[in-house]
Amino acid sequence: MSAGEDTSHILSGLTHQLPDRDPEETAEWIESLDQLIQSQGTERAQFIMRSLLQRAGAQSVGVPMVTTTDYVNTIPADQEPAFPGKEEIERKYRAWLRWNAAVLVHRAQRPDIGVGGHISTYAGAATLYEVGLNHFFRGKDHPGGGDHVFFQGHASPGMYARAFLEGRMSEEDLDGFRQEKSKAGHGLSSYPHPRLMPEFWEFPTVSMGIGPMNAIYQAQSNRYLHNRSIKDTSEQHVWAFLGDGEMDEPESRGLLQLAANENLDNLTFVINCNLQRLDGPVRGNGKIMQELEAFFRGAGWNVIKVVWGREWDPLLAADKDGALVDVMNETMDGDYQTYKAESGGFVREHFFGKTPQTKEMVSHLSDEEIWNLKRGGHDYHKVYAAYKAATEFEGKPTVILAHTVKGYGLGTHFEGRNATHQMKKLTLDDLKQFRDHLRIPISDEQLESDPYRPPYYHPGQDSPEIQYLQERRKALGGYVPERRNTAEPIHLPDDKAYEVAKRGSGKQMAATTMAFVRLLKDLMRDKDFGKRVVPIVPDEARTFGMDSFFPTSKIYNPKGQNYLSVDRDLVLAYKESISGQILHAGINEAGSTAAFTAAGTAYATHGEPLIPIYIFYSMFGFQRTGDSFWAAGDQMTRGFIIGATAGRTTLTGEGLQHADGHSPLLASTNPAVVTYDPAYGYEIGHIMKSGLERMYGPDSKDPNVMYYLTVYNEPILQPAEPEKLDVEGLLKGIYLLAPAKVDGPRTQLLASGVSVPWALEAQQILADEWGVSADVWSVTSWTELRRDGLAAEEEAFLNPGSEPRKPFVTEQLEGATGPIVAVSDFMKAVPDQIRQFLPHEFATLGADGFGFSDTRAAARRFFKIDSHSIVVRALEMLARRGEVDQNAPKEAFDRYKLNDVTAGTSGNAGGDS
Repeated sequence: MSAGEDTSHILSGLTHQLPDRDPEETAEWIESLDQLIQSQGTERAQFIMRSLLQRAGAQSVGVPMVTTTDYVNTIPADQEPAFPGKEEIERKYRAWLRWNAAVLVHRAQRPDIGVGGHISTYAGAATLYEVGLNHFFRGKDHPGGGDHVFFQGHASPGMYARAFLEGRMSEEDLDGFRQEKSKAGHGLSSYPHPRLMPEFWEFPTVSMGIGPMNAIYQAQSNRYLHNRSIKDTSEQHVWAFLGDGEMDEPESRGLLQLAANENLDNLTFVINCNLQRLDGPVRGNGKIMQELEAFFRGAGWNVIKVVWGREWDPLLAADKDGALVDVMNETMDGDYQTYKAESGGFVREHFFGKTPQTKEMVSHLSDEEIWNLKRGGHDYHKVYAAYKAATEFEGKPTVILAHTVKGYGLGTHFEGRNATHQMKKLTLDDLKQFRDHLRIPISDEQLESDPYRPPYYHPGQDSPEIQYLQERRKALGGYVPERRNTAEPIHLPDDKAYEVAKRGSGKQMAATTMAFVRLLKDLMRDKDFGKRVVPIVPDEARTFGMDSFFPTSKIYNPKGQNYLSVDRDLVLAYKESISGQILHAGINEAGSTAAFTAAGTAYATHGEPLIPIYIFYSMFGFQRTGDSFWAAGDQMTRGFIIGATAGRTTLTGEGLQHADGHSPLLASTNPAVVTYDPAYGYEIGHIMKSGLERMYGPDSKDPNVMYYLTVYNEPILQPAEPEKLDVEGLLKGIYLLAPAKVDGPRTQLLASGVSVPWALEAQQILADEWGVSADVWSVTSWTELRRDGLAAEEEAFLNPGSEPRKPFVTEQLEGATGPIVAVSDFMKAVPDQIRQFLPHEFATLGADGFGFSDTRAAARRFFKIDSHSIVVRALEMLARRGEVDQNAPKEAFDRYKLNDVTAGTSGNAGGDS
């Protein structure tokens, strides 16, 4: 059956529409299969069934694809491996973990604090984590390298509780949960936040859907490092713990194909199927585990279901006529949720009582025994079997669908309730029941003395249970989670690599996109540094001129290129390779951003610095994947983000959905992003060099940044670097590019990116036709100027009585007189970021509103940002000051036909779009 079909007859889903012309013969075939299973086991039966299906396909027998199986465990009981651990010991300290995790949240919710937290997620998932932490998840000191574990965000209290038992955290630390400033030095972040806890968490996961994407691309990145011979990652595994409700996020399922296509058998998803969202059931009228099984199997994944605990094994073995499996198949998730909120008697009547056969099956069981029929995600043996099978499976990624109960063990007020996610604290009775259920040696008096501060429990590091816990982690290579920042030193390129940017383009016109690509090519040629560059591009490499990389750097494909390329005779033929350097994600900005994050954090996850350089249509960056860039910042990603074909009027012809007039503003909201809008190749060169030194230089104080550069596709004559270039000004955001050429009324023209040539043209017009003296300033970063200005204001605010520091932009323009006209190919709010730091009269020209398809000149005239619009705006301001003739603005407006879009002249028709 496929997802979405009626699941009420799933057992007969293959046959119920077909007539049975010989029931007696059918019964004989079924009996033969049953005898095979009884005599030789399920493994042999599986092989025979697969062989028959294969033969049926070869004989053109129409056998439908089975995308879902019965609502039972994928691994039969007779194929389960022996559990290697000491279960009683592990169960004992798992109880302590669950107690301490719940108490941590409860104490954080006392009246004088009230910072909240989530109790129920970890309570239901503790077994899933503990089986992994005791037997599978390898730490950084493991000979094969550490595993990469993406913890479910709401389960963070459980990881803190474990660190407490391990001796990595104190009671004071636990009491600092969600109080990161007021309990400085002991504060714990609410969720996995590497930036906030840089020695503990590796991956931020609580922005739903981004964890699954990043886990997939982390697994790809591990293989990429291995196939390029940068690091042996063959023994490292990626685990992603997810919620069944989270799987409704489009991002959670949207990139599964990459894992299947690249055979990422180093990746395992563990989906905690507690059947609940944050406010109710995931599929009250359906079956989320069946839906996910179909979805993942259809996407090419190996699927393992862990539905029922070992207590069900005898019942299922006795289910000769399939009545119990029928009931399991037909019961909806909403009912399963209700059963765990009721009693054993209720389950007997409403679940087993659905048929006479199933009711009789449990007649020998008490209500308590029925209540203790566990779900598979709470059974060490079943979970261990699934994890072992996942790590041994070859050729496909694996998803484990584990059936659990949200709030498991927390008592009747919590277990399986719709409001469980929002419930933050326990009543005194809840605490006592929970203590009794977990057998925690804490007295009633201790709980009653202060119900808001029940004690944590730790038996001491010398107890046999803690010694066992420590031994398990030592055998697996150290603690998890743990983040390290001990990267190999990186040799940065010398000045020679930047010479191409300094030379300019001579008589040949080149867009800043091409200037950037030429620089990137030289950086990649650097003997020591080049191999660490990871170019990442969606399906637009040729637009950006990066097809020149194909023959030499090649496109990464773990399967190589096993077809005859259609353009094989071209110099710039498409070339894939197992050791390729370029990550070409296809039409997939979300995947490209996930790849950027994985590469940009390799310095921490692998101790091997990589320099990801992600180039894309600027409109489809921060607007489309802004949340992923926030997660990248949280994970302390380092690298370069290149917003190509930038600007609202520069990408001629493409129109509305491609016209970027605001990406610098969106980028400015991310504190980890350093934004630049360079005009020329030499500016790009200095920015790239400074960025690399900041990320990986020995003296950097703040290396965990991403540089966002907007580049354009309009060809211009790229000037050579001026002899006395103000490099400090360029890097800080503004420098004087072209002083005024005449004496006269003075004005200042501030421009960035592609608008700098229009400002220079306006400077010439003002001088030649109006006798106005205009200085032209290249503003490489409006955003960095604003951040510096705000920092100066904050310093003055926090140091009353001290001489305030002047913002850099104020210093730069201190001696410049006259009004300012600021212009860019973005909306007015971009240049307006610096207005408050300047005493000058200030006017902004910008491309506000929606973009459209037209010539560059017409679009710029329409938005009034072209050279003649700059001239008229400057004249208007000077006229108001009495420094030019009062009629000059009107005369200029009419002379240049400012309302006629066909009269615009700023820009040319060159460049690919």
